[in-house]
Amino acid sequence: MLIRMTINLKTICDGMGSLRLKENGIHLEGVSKFQRPLYVNDIQSRRDSWLLLRSDKNVTLNARNKEGQLTGQLTVGPEAVDVQCQRLEVRDGDGGRLLFTADEEEVAMLTDRLTVTGAEGAVFEHSVETPLIQARTSEDLKLESPTRSLTMEAPRGVEVSAARGTLGISSRKDLQLESTEGEILLDASSIRLGSLPLGTHAGSPSQAIQKQAVYEVCVCPSGKIYLSPAESSSSCQAMSNICLWS
Repeated sequence: MLIRMTINLKTICDGMGSLRLKENGIHLEGVSKFQRPLYVNDIQSRRDSWLLLRSDKNVTLNARNKEGQLTGQLTVGPEAVDVQCQRLEVRDGDGGRLLFTADEEEVAMLTDRLTVTGAEGAVFEHSVETPLIQARTSEDLKLESPTRSLTMEAPRGVEVSAARGTLGISSRKDLQLESTEGEILLDASSIRLGSLPLGTHAGSPSQAIQKQAVYEVCVCPSGKIYLSPAESSSSCQAMSNICLWS
């Protein structure tokens, strides 16, 4: 048995069905499905509706030159968005201001501020060049290298300041302050050196000083600093036990 079905496409002079032929191109109403590649110069939606591209697997947009060579590709898949091009640019809503660029040489963020909100912060495997690293208001700033060293370099100087709080520097081992050509300046209304060793005379290391209130700061030939009782009981001498064992 042969069953023949005829479908009325409602053919009119300017198209058929949901397809309309206009001076500026082809207008499609509703949902359109393409089984083969679609080659167009421009795709636009109506002003009051979205432009939706849907696929069961992925959506791929290709750009080719006059010779047919692929110059750019955008693939939206179920797990990732893949972009292949010589240079990627992201602009603002007006299309004027450049916000982000990426090519083989560098990736540049051209916004006034880059905010990282992740709990683990930002991880950089190599060096970072920036004029300013700043935490959010009322939040701490932490620079950390868990397994290696942390180095900050600048040809004209590095400044670390705490305008309204305390600046703390701690180290498990040695803390070294070195100036190859200049000087190290400690400028404050009060300078304290805590936990300095107390020197004793080389001849009487067990001699105890009772109720000592004033000390003097002594410097060994090696540069080591220690405290010594002032006046007649002073141990500030080259033969001090502190200097001999430094």
